[in-house]
Amino acid sequence: MAESPAHKFGQIIGDLLELALEPHLQKFARKHKLYLDKKGERKARSGKKVSWTDANNNKHDLDFVLERGGTENKIGIPVAFIESAWRRYTKHSRNKAQEIQSAVLPLATKYKSSSPFVGVVLAGVFTEGALTQLKSLGFGVLYFPYDSVVKAFAKFGINADFDEKTAEADFRKKIESWNKLPNKEDVAKELLKLNKKGVDEFLSSLSDSVSRFIERIIILPLHGQENISNSVTEAIDFLKKYSEDKPKLPLSKYEIIIKYNTGDRIEASFKDKKDSIKFLETYL
Repeated sequence: MAESPAHKFGQIIGDLLELALEPHLQKFARKHKLYLDKKGERKARSGKKVSWTDANNNKHDLDFVLERGGTENKIGIPVAFIESAWRRYTKHSRNKAQEIQSAVLPLATKYKSSSPFVGVVLAGVFTEGALTQLKSLGFGVLYFPYDSVVKAFAKFGINADFDEKTAEADFRKKIESWNKLPNKEDVAKELLKLNKKGVDEFLSSLSDSVSRFIERIIILPLHGQENISNSVTEAIDFLKKYSEDKPKLPLSKYEIIIKYNTGDRIEASFKDKKDSIKFLETYL
């Protein structure tokens, strides 16, 4: 089936988001000595998509991933997963928000040892509930309201305003005007200019995330047998009867707590010393 003019114009706006973001993320990557992976050919992976798999081996396609230690020939450690999306109507916004979190959060969980930044760049009409939902889950959110998108296009003579009653002929005119535009990057720059405060805050949050450093690592080798109580009363009774003068018991596990300068902390537990070392080596 042929792509409808309405869908094609929506795709143009979606592509505009990536066009606006990429230069900023490339500059950010150079500054922080990271590798920016984006759609297109890369020797380290097959195909043109930026795809990562979660712990259940489910594949997720993303718009941008920042990697520490990554190169054109080598996949690095992910330090930021960033997705973008455009929606014109509120009836689609919450579903899109849920779709994004379903794609990104499993990856953040799998790579939690690098505590990656999770970000989303949205444009169009998204409800406050959808935005709040993403923020509550830890996403850094950059939002370009619908009016600012229309205004950015209007500066270059393109009427980007539309609704469900807009005729196909009108969409074709919009698409034709876009195709004739000599410097499409100018529209992207104008969109960023109109939303400068939000852009700066988003990049600042990203910088805070990738620039944080470890202040201390606490390792607790735990000896003894685990006690499970079915009530608070049982737990208190166990502690009252527990003798602290018992001889050294076999190692139970290693508890590792990593504390960052930002106040973030990561906790892990291992029964084997080798696994504990392997875990810590991912932070080198």
